[in-house]
Amino acid sequence: MDWRNRSLCQGEDPDLFFPVGNISSGPTALQTDEAKAVCRRCPVAEKCLSWAVAVGPVEGIWGGTTEGERRAIRLRTMRRPAVTVAVTEAAA
Repeated sequence: MDWRNRSLCQGEDPDLFFPVGNISSGPTALQTDEAKAVCRRCPVAEKCLSWAVAVGPVEGIWGGTTEGERRAIRLRTMRRPAVTVAVTEAAA
């Protein structure tokens, strides 16, 4: 079964997850908070967020994040240096 079929947003008005306007104040901020509250209770929020980050810029609230928050996640991930594991002769 696809993770989207288990999402809580399926039972909500889709417009809730696509606020219009400045998300930092006023009615749009309240709408964003309401959408994120649904995501916090959702059993597939992590998969939803992973999908939205991997796909790239998508509008709306996905996995409890705004487009700007996902952009910041992608930037942090891109800036993180690759982890390398060195095996020493003593450990081998």
